Amino acid sequence: MKSSNLVSNKTLEKGLIVSCQAPTNSPLHHPEVIAAMAEAAINRGAVGVRIDTPEHIRAVRKRITQPIIGLWKQQLPGFEVYITPRYEDAEAIARAGADIIAIDATLRKRPHGETVESLIAKINYELKLPVMADIDTLEAAKIAAVSGADIIGTTLYGYTKETENLSPPGLELLAKMVKNLEVPAICEGGIASPEMAKKALELGAYAVVVGTDITGVDNKIRAYQLGIKGAF
Repeated sequence: MKSSNLVSNKTLEKGLIVSCQAPTNSPLHHPEVIAAMAEAAINRGAVGVRIDTPEHIRAVRKRITQPIIGLWKQQLPGFEVYITPRYEDAEAIARAGADIIAIDATLRKRPHGETVESLIAKINYELKLPVMADIDTLEAAKIAAVSGADIIGTTLYGYTKETENLSPPGLELLAKMVKNLEVPAICEGGIASPEMAKKALELGAYAVVVGTDITGVDNKIRAYQLGIKGAF
């Protein structure tokens, strides 16, 4: 899937993308388990999946032909950006089979003196793949759009210092993105019900990404445990 085809083929438009991830200390954090989740999501109508790490992407690629939004979470000393922070990370997930590369496109400092613009350009040119820019603010969204991002997600709303007092989903941010940008906006983060997903699409989201509420077994069980403690 090349950058120029991402929007024109409308594969993801108005659809559900399922984020299939698990904590690293969970038994679910295994390539075959993640791949099974992804296949189940596609079998039930998801238009694509969002997958972390090359190993998991390779396992998922063996099971599905639908689009994989790939990323690689990397905690680098001295940097807060962690979603595919470097070109070499993008290259690795591209080789593993990702169709779209998700990157941290916030305004935070990046390794190697790289910029959002230079990283997007290199992914588009060298890897011939479209980029999903994960942002936290409208300012970051605008810069990502000017820098050549193919789609822009509200993924990091509520997860940066600039937005730490805000809670996802970023529906207000989404509405502003739809109004101010020509680049398709994806709502990701904090979608906790089908009704919320529908609301995001009604606000103009190109697609919605849902993770924890569908595949976050560990977090869901923890929430139930906390909820029922008060019953005794």
